Amino acid sequence: MANKIPLASLNQYSKDQFVESLGGIFEHSPWVADLVYEDRPFETIKQLQQTMLDAVQHSPELQRMALICNHPELAGKEAAAGTLTEDSRQEQSRAGLDQCTAEDLAQLQSLNQAYRKNFEFPFVIAVTGLNKAQIIAALESRLKNSFTVEFDASIAEIGKISMIRLNTLIDE
Repeated sequence: MANKIPLASLNQYSKDQFVESLGGIFEHSPWVADLVYEDRPFETIKQLQQTMLDAVQHSPELQRMALICNHPELAGKEAAAGTLTEDSRQEQSRAGLDQCTAEDLAQLQSLNQAYRKNFEFPFVIAVTGLNKAQIIAALESRLKNSFTVEFDASIAEIGKISMIRLNTLIDE
């Protein structure tokens, strides 16, 4: 991102500006930014991210489930329909998920369906730095986990995504 927001400026934003600026850090979940607004000023991006993660961890389980469910399937229907958020589109594109073969797409669709059937939420992984083969291997491996392990793993992956997005958006 060419014009990063200086952290010092972010700390001075009105609540509306703050929530609008950080609303996409957690996919379709501006409530996280709303919850941490009163904790300003933040000294570092890491402190901001940790405060946001703490807000997520202390939120009710149903709200955390909704947060997970707000994430799109990888190379799924949102990608096909062109309705991914800009952040998700860029992340999936950098991982090569926009260049899947028909075989790759069929495999991902099958794995996504099995995952959703097992856990009732989409597979979430921070795809930055991963390729298609690594993503598919992780999906196959994580299908073997229990619900609790996967729920926690999904929240942890969302935490990784949030740090990547904050580092892209904000300049210390």
